[in-house]
Amino acid sequence: MEPKDPAEFAPWPLPGLCLKVHRCGKWKLFMKQLTYNQCLEEMYALGRFGIKLELSTVKGIVERLGVSEPGFRAIHIAGTNGKGSTAAYCAGLLRKAGFKTGLYTSPHLVKFNERFSIDGEDVSDQDIVEAYLAVKEADTGERKATFFEIATAMAFYLFHREEVQWVVLETGMGGRLDATNIVAPEVAVITNLSLEHTDYLGTTLEEIAWEKGGIIKEETPVITGVDQTSALDVLKNRAEGSFDYTGISSSWSNIRTNLPGRHQMDNAAIALAAVEIAASRSGRQGSWFGLSQRQIQESIWETRWPGRLEYIQDTPMVILDGAHNLEAAKQLGAYMEANLADKRTTLVVGILDDKPYESMLASLVPHAHRIIITRAKIDRSIDPLVLKKAVQTLSTGEILIIQDVAAAVERAVETTPESGVVCIAGSLYVAGEARDRLVNGFSSRN
Repeated sequence: MEPKDPAEFAPWPLPGLCLKVHRCGKWKLFMKQLTYNQCLEEMYALGRFGIKLELSTVKGIVERLGVSEPGFRAIHIAGTNGKGSTAAYCAGLLRKAGFKTGLYTSPHLVKFNERFSIDGEDVSDQDIVEAYLAVKEADTGERKATFFEIATAMAFYLFHREEVQWVVLETGMGGRLDATNIVAPEVAVITNLSLEHTDYLGTTLEEIAWEKGGIIKEETPVITGVDQTSALDVLKNRAEGSFDYTGISSSWSNIRTNLPGRHQMDNAAIALAAVEIAASRSGRQGSWFGLSQRQIQESIWETRWPGRLEYIQDTPMVILDGAHNLEAAKQLGAYMEANLADKRTTLVVGILDDKPYESMLASLVPHAHRIIITRAKIDRSIDPLVLKKAVQTLSTGEILIIQDVAAAVERAVETTPESGVVCIAGSLYVAGEARDRLVNGFSSRN
């Protein structure tokens, strides 16, 4: 006997599924609604070893979702460091030009929703639930999708559903077989290169350049900040002569970025070049999507990217920087030497186990007077006792271990004089946990 109420649900023997009576009285299969937290739990349960570098699975999902031709134009960004801020600059310029703009980045600092931004706003919890359920239902290929493949398919679904006009996509790892590489961009960007993820991408700069250069598409302009000759040669070969970029129509001086660090000028310049080329290929009359020089300069200045040399407070000064690999740690160390040498600095540091922690610590520890070692709430975090042994070879100052990130940051802030500095670094996960507590207050700690 059919339920009288068309909205009434009947039980279904398969987990996560139910039957619902359609208005015409026929049974229709629906995915059972999950909560936001349940969606994230299912995704995170896929585990850290779920990396699969191939494209057929995510391609199949977006095809079954009907978003393989998503209707938006894209800028695709790869590289070792600077991807996120470069992507944020690009998205800001496109928004300033009046386009509905999507931004897909990873990882997030505090909340998963940060990975998906539309016109500068993170998508809602309900958007996440709807996108996840749609992707889960379309994940029917020979191999189940990984965490990052699911997230990427969710981005395509959300940006297609919301009818965005431009999307800026940051690769997760590598490029050639990264899940984002199913896009056909207007412009490809490779910010810079250093040794990273050597288990997957190769053990030399040339091998890594080959993988990152996999985002280069036929007849697609490429912008890069890579300056190592050997790696640049690989990218030039990858691009088959289309790599060299000359003839940008505009020439401006005094473009300023609000994000600290000299490397941000490189990231902003790369973003400007990418958007200028995207504008020239769009068919829209005039350059720069009609933006004036003043609007462009405003957009660069207004761009924010949390967790990268981010100043949280002034007394004491608290600086947050993910510094999650060796090149980023070197950049932060150079910044500390140039700008914080005259201040008593406490370094709060935690590093993941797939990073060259000894070299990273060597770049950071000499610039601090006190070290507090901590550990992010992720199973990839290095045991603080291991980090302490390395720190002891680099510093004669006070060394503390405080396992909980929030407690470590609270101790650092409370015991640092108003004229001093607290610098939190070593992992984006550490930065995310720290930022959450610094912004929301330590009283909210569980």
